[in-house]
Amino acid sequence: MKEESGDPFVRLARESLTYYLKEKKHLPAPAGLPDELTKRRAGAFVTLKKHGNLRGCIGTITAVTPSLAEEIIRNAVASGTQDPRFPAVSRNELDEITFSVDVLSDPEDISSPAELDVKRYGVIVSSGFRRGLLLPNLEGVDTVEDQIAIALRKAGISKDEKYQLERFEVVRHE
Repeated sequence: MKEESGDPFVRLARESLTYYLKEKKHLPAPAGLPDELTKRRAGAFVTLKKHGNLRGCIGTITAVTPSLAEEIIRNAVASGTQDPRFPAVSRNELDEITFSVDVLSDPEDISSPAELDVKRYGVIVSSGFRRGLLLPNLEGVDTVEDQIAIALRKAGISKDEKYQLERFEVVRHE
């Protein structure tokens, strides 16, 4: 198995997908996890990369489970098996995949792109029921305009439509 950092968030994400691919069910939350994982609720994205290229990324903007650990378990499995941009990860690929976990702060409304910084803030665009999110500090996303344009495209919102902006910060675990 590929060596990951000792970070418990990353380790949990890897263990979750590995368990799911072997057992075809979600990993029960392991005993002995840090309080931040068991007592906190927050949105989280799990990103998979293979040889430095995106291989899956799924997450939640706000918590939908009782704990951050359960959020990571569900999103790690979804990233590896349900990202519509990629085929499901196979067990024999796991050694080539690196995991990262982004824990999101609560989103806050902003009134202008001037309140964004691509390195510090992720962006959420919304119009009606359509919503798109882009994490901060992504390789190849160098301007706020690029960040908003990608989020709009993900949401299926035209740049000419009226839309709302929100921003959030993340703590990235790699």
